Amino acid sequence: MSMHPMMNTAIKAARRAGSIISRASLDVGALTITKKRHNDFVSEVDKAAEQAILDILMNAYPQHGILAEESGAAGKSESEYQWIIDPLDGTTNFLHGVPQYAVSIGLAHKGILTQAVIYDTNRNDLYTATRGRGAYCNDKRLRVSKTLHMKDALISTGFPFRDLANLDAYLAMFRSVTEKCAGVRRPGAAALDLAWVASGRFDGFWEMGLAPWDLAAGALLITEAGGLVADLDGSENFMESGNLVCGSPKVFGQLLQTVAAHAPKAGTKK
Repeated sequence: MSMHPMMNTAIKAARRAGSIISRASLDVGALTITKKRHNDFVSEVDKAAEQAILDILMNAYPQHGILAEESGAAGKSESEYQWIIDPLDGTTNFLHGVPQYAVSIGLAHKGILTQAVIYDTNRNDLYTATRGRGAYCNDKRLRVSKTLHMKDALISTGFPFRDLANLDAYLAMFRSVTEKCAGVRRPGAAALDLAWVASGRFDGFWEMGLAPWDLAAGALLITEAGGLVADLDGSENFMESGNLVCGSPKVFGQLLQTVAAHAPKAGTKK
């Protein structure tokens, strides 16, 4: 299968970042860590991994725009292309030695996601998707699960951690989902949660208050694997709102209905 040249560049960048992260994981105690906001940490590893990604992407595509977690928006803002990057999704896990974190790189063209790479450094799993060409893990084609009913579904989630304003709404959702499904998991790296929905490990996922770089690559992986992705109101505004529900086609509708019943009313989001 011939790869899109931009995909090759994204893979190279993800692997370079992955090697920086893997090396640093051998001695987490030696890292300098700063706190951005409540429960939101950044280490020198996040910054070094992001710089490695930016170096490769900007060298290959100096005309492209960038939206990255640590450096914000950069590159050419008027470009039709924008790379959306999380150099280390799951920093809190990483800092505690919990091996659940990943590099996430998405590419949007005229606002539409076209390329996705999520690299799980601990398992050496490389998830890739090109719009219209399907989703893959390493060289294996991905398909979302065939689970039909919420009662048989394993659902993943993320607890609100940056902004606790919607905690009550979230806990009501959590309770309702827990009552209706076979199990709820919270591994702690949204990009991997989404990759695992695409690969059929999880039947669905929901979270509120995510950033574009948490979502971009994973959303394309899921749709290319035959799954559905939406905002809490069922629209496609999840990149803007940061609220996401996704899953296999059958579970998605049931999960959306379950969490939407407790969604904060419009205007309550900061």
